[in-house]
Order: sequence, then C-alpha cells, then structure tokens
Amino acid sequence: MDPEHIVFIQHMAPLAMFAVAFGVGGWVLTTWLRIKNGYPLDGAWGQAVYPKKDEEMVERLRLLSSENAQLRAELGSVKDRLATVERIVTDASYRLDREIEGLRGPAN
Repeated sequence: MDPEHIVFIQHMAPLAMFAVAFGVGGWVLTTWLRIKNGYPLDGAWGQAVYPKKDEEMVERLRLLSSENAQLRAELGSVKDRLATVERIVTDASYRLDREIEGLRGPAN
C-alpha cells in the first residue's frame, strides 16, 4: 500500500469514529426522549413496538385505576371540608367570638 494512502487513512479514521459515535449518541438520545415522553418505539423495519399485554399487567392497571378513582373522590371530599373550615374561620361572627373570648382573659 502506498504511504500516502496510509497517512490519509490515519487522518480520516478519527473523523469516521467521531461520525459513528455521533450517530449512535443521537440514536440513544432519540430513543430516550421517545420513552420519556410516551411515544412508541420503532422496530427494525419502522413498525411500532408496543409492550405486550399480559393478564397480570391488565389486572394491575385495573387496580391502579380503581385506586386512582378512590383517591380522587377522597381528595374532593377533603377539598370540600377545607372550604367549609375556611368559610368558618373567615366568618365575621367567628372572629368576633374569638376577640370577646380573648378580652375575657384566661379562665381561672
């Protein structure tokens, strides 16, 4: 092989390795972003790769959905109770009663 060809290959090898590393890094970043944001992954020929649904996963999803509904209902009732407490505390007559009790002094 000609020495000029060897020198040329030695100068181009780092550039080729950089291009390959850049391509692999871009693929990894794209796949990570797809997974993070919930987009389907592509297979080798462009077909979408979806997770398999087995009975255990379907049951777990059903249980989580029912637990989510229960927690949302409980949160709604807590919000209602908090609104009632806020209304009582900000009520003028409640404030007046507290001021009168404060003026009476400590109970002996």
